[in-house]
Amino acid sequence: MKFRCERDVLVDALGTAGRAATNRAALPVLSHLRLQLTDDRLRITGSDLDLTITKQLQVAGITNGVAVLPAKLTVDIVRNLESGAVEVDTSGDRPSIRAGRSEFFLNAIPADEYPNPQEPDGESVTLQAGDLADGLRQVVGAASSDESRPILTGVLLAAEEAGIRLVSTDSYRLAYRDLPGTSLLEQGQQVLVPSRALQELTRALTDDADVTMVLSEQMASFAVGDLHLSTRLIKGDFPDYEKLIPTDMPNTLTVERQTLSDAIRRVRLMARENSPIRLTMGPDGLELRAITQDVGEAVEQLDAKYEGAELTVAFNPEYLMDGLEVTTGEEVVLSTRDAQRPAVLRCTEGDDFLYLLMPVRVS
Repeated sequence: MKFRCERDVLVDALGTAGRAATNRAALPVLSHLRLQLTDDRLRITGSDLDLTITKQLQVAGITNGVAVLPAKLTVDIVRNLESGAVEVDTSGDRPSIRAGRSEFFLNAIPADEYPNPQEPDGESVTLQAGDLADGLRQVVGAASSDESRPILTGVLLAAEEAGIRLVSTDSYRLAYRDLPGTSLLEQGQQVLVPSRALQELTRALTDDADVTMVLSEQMASFAVGDLHLSTRLIKGDFPDYEKLIPTDMPNTLTVERQTLSDAIRRVRLMARENSPIRLTMGPDGLELRAITQDVGEAVEQLDAKYEGAELTVAFNPEYLMDGLEVTTGEEVVLSTRDAQRPAVLRCTEGDDFLYLLMPVRVS
């Protein structure tokens, strides 16, 4: 195999596929990438057998073939080459990467050792990605990264009467987004897709792109342009999240979203060592306060509209900021019942998105 390609185009494709490769698997070959050249079309595949990412790109093909190269090393080499054309040649005893006056020789693994990742065999559904992209960006961040609780590392896709609902939670916060009119699933169907796979999907989604999804009992795949992604589904019962969402929340704070975000960004400079930010809400508006022993204290007053009993509630500043960043609109509403029960963050325009977060107990 031999081809030429612009450095920036090649490193982007190698990096995309390389995010599915792993050094932690029992099979050393899974820390590698499979490159297959057919005429001027190059397919780069990375996989850990749970997640597989294939990126296709146009190159100047010279000799067709297949090669398996170390993922991280190949990406690092190409990224650090001079800008311009890069030549990859695996036809000799040792694969080489050349650009300008630089030349690297790699040790490769036989191409036939690379596994054939599993693909779903169901019917495909194609839809415009705009709302799906927005919805995924709003919920994937609330999924857990703790592999000891695999159920919480996924995003639930649940068919509703009017469309689908996306839900994720790490037990400290929860996010859901309704997508009316989106028909990905059959009525009543639910699937739990790893958030890691959906994070990679959101990188490729644009408002005017089409995404094609295929579902089987154990797998899901998504195709967007030159990107193809397949993932194993998570098996198990997702928490009954609807029971976690409070219905009686007599206290409501309405405040400008960007103003609150900027204030939290300043005040949390004093929220060290996992210290929370305290929100005191009353008829005079909102007060933010962060205190860390042996460091200091920060206080900021904000104009806000508040209805309810005067209340002080504390939150993890990172989780609160994450919620504000994915909530749309100029104003947000924070609804609470007391300082111990979950609070709900919404935008003032529409009710298709909700971000729930647990307060932090403070003395």
